[in-house]
Formats: sequence, structure tokens, C-alpha cells
Amino acid sequence: MRRRVLVSISVYLTASVAIALWLLPSGREPSPVTFAAPHARAVWPLSETAPEEARRAALQQARVWAPIDVAAVDLAGNPPDPSGTLSDPIVRCRYLDSPARGTTAKFDCVLRDGEAIKVKYGRTGEIQAELAASRLLTALGFGADHMFLVPRLRCYGCVRTPFYTNWLLDKVGAREQLVRAIPQDSYTDFEWVSVERHFGVMPIETGQREGWSWFELEPIDPSLGANRPERDALRLAAMLLAHWDNKASNQRLVCLAPAPGGVMPCPRPFALINDLGATFGPNKVDLNHWKSVPIWTDRARCLVSMRQFPYSGATFPDTVVSEAGRQLIARQLNALSERQMTSLFSGARFGGDAREWAAALMVKIRQIADGAPCPS
Repeated sequence: MRRRVLVSISVYLTASVAIALWLLPSGREPSPVTFAAPHARAVWPLSETAPEEARRAALQQARVWAPIDVAAVDLAGNPPDPSGTLSDPIVRCRYLDSPARGTTAKFDCVLRDGEAIKVKYGRTGEIQAELAASRLLTALGFGADHMFLVPRLRCYGCVRTPFYTNWLLDKVGAREQLVRAIPQDSYTDFEWVSVERHFGVMPIETGQREGWSWFELEPIDPSLGANRPERDALRLAAMLLAHWDNKASNQRLVCLAPAPGGVMPCPRPFALINDLGATFGPNKVDLNHWKSVPIWTDRARCLVSMRQFPYSGATFPDTVVSEAGRQLIARQLNALSERQMTSLFSGARFGGDAREWAAALMVKIRQIADGAPCPS
């Protein structure tokens, strides 16, 4: 009996040591660049006495769309990179410790100028989905975070699997001890990751409320913010992408104006989708599933619904789309060339033939653009 116990303990310790050694960073080198302290996360200052009212007022004046020359947009490559940091052959960053959030492998990292970025890594369709969806929405004139596809990212202070390691260590309260034990000159390389830079200057949120729900689009004042056609065009864009994971935190309300010296209403609020990982599905980058989901629930009425998706539509209510909204997004989509559509999927490294994905997108465009006008 005692022998079996000793053998079990020995096997457990050996396995633990092996796992620990495997998790250690894969390389050692002094970083050729220095990393500034991470920039503090800033939000738009709302009234302390009535923050919910201030947020509601900002949402009622929010825009969701701006005119753009669709044909001139490059859908194959990364967004503009003014700092050039994300265009280096090896993008270097310093690991920024934080608890594991969500279900997708990701971690926060700090670039040399102190900019904090979110990195998604590993074998997950969310990388491809978010790249393609953000580029497509941007090309159509809607807001989206700037998503970069990086062939190699070197994270100093990273273990091999930061997300899952943090998830496990948080269960036993040992995450901070591990972070302190990682040598400063150690690193792990990650290949073909996505890097997120936020759209807009500052988010508008309260301590109790982050983002916005789709049913909150209806009270927007068209004399101050998005009109009905623009809101309906955004709804149709969400249907095209199959953006079913639309809880409030997956949309964001931001201010496009510089930070004020004190509390004041945001002069340029903008509402956008900020988490597009669960798109082109609903099973996240699944061509057959995406092709099988129609845009309309009732084309004669121009009714759209997400009840067929997980969460039965979540915050997205059944909506009758206006003819002007249908025409707006149809005009934008029809301006896309076949070359742009194919490069969208090849540039985001979609599995399979990019031309098949482009053909499926063209079918969905025809579902929106063709047919009789929507009823008044």
C-alpha cells in the first residue's frame, strides 16, 4: 500500500515538473528595446451625480456610420500603423499581467511606447473572424477596432500558454507568484496572432454599464445622431456577419473627441461593435453554417431576427428594416469588387478556398440588394 502511494506521489511530482518546465518561456535574450510603463486606461469623464443619464444622453446622440469610398479600401492588409511598431519583422512587447477573461486564448502586452494591446493566439477561428469582420465593417463605413495580423510576436515575460496558465493559477491563487518568478530577459514567440488597437479615443461607460445593447439603438435622436437608415444598415451588417454574441460588452460606445479638461458631454459619440470573434458562423468561421443562415426572416416584410442563433438573439430584437436602410448598405456592399472580397478572406487566412468564402458573401449581398422595396 505504502509503495503504491509513493509511486503515485512520484508520478505526480514528475508530471508536475514536466508541465512546469514545458510552460517556461521558450527563449532568453536581453530585449533590444525598452518598454515604457503601460498607459493608464482612460474613460470619458461622466457626471458623478448622474452617470447613467450622461451615458444615455451620449448614446442618444451617437453616430454609427460615416461615408467612405468603399472601392478604395484595401481589405487584404493591416490597417495603417502610424507608429510602425506593429509592422516590424518581430513585434516585441512586455507581458502585462491580468486575469484570464472569456474563453479564447489571449493576453495583454505593452509595446515599447507604453501602448497596451490585446493579443489573441493559438488555433482559434476568432482570429480570422475578427480580422475579416473588422476590415469589412470599416470598409462599409461602420466603426470597428483596428485588427492587425502579426506573423511573429515576441512577448517578454510570457509563459508558453499565458491564458490557460493564468486560468489555472487563478483557481489556486498563484498567478502573481509565477509572474514575479519569470526572468525579465525570457520570452515566448507566438506566430500568426491578432493584435487589437481600439477604435476611438475614449470609451463612454459607467461602473455598472459597459458597452450598449442593440435595443438601445432605437431611442437615438436622428436630429443629433444616427438616423433610421444608418441604424438599419448596421443591423443588416450584423446579420450578414452573424454577430450573434451581441451582449452589451461586445459593443462599445466611444467619444471621438480629445479628452476634455473636466466633466462635459461628449461632442462626438460613436457606437460600434467591438468584439467580432463569433462571426462568419454561427460556429466561428464555418462556411457551410454561414451559407445556410439567411439574412431575412421575412423578406416581404423586411424582418430580420437572430432568434435562430445561440442565446435566441440576445440583445438583438426582431426588427423591420426600412427601405432607406436596405438601400444604404446595399449601395456600400455593391461597391465591393470580387477582388476585394477574395482578398478579404485570403488576407485574414481563412481556411479553405478564399473564393468560396467570397462567393458566399456575394450571395448574401444579393439577398440584401435584390428584391422588391421594403414596405413603408
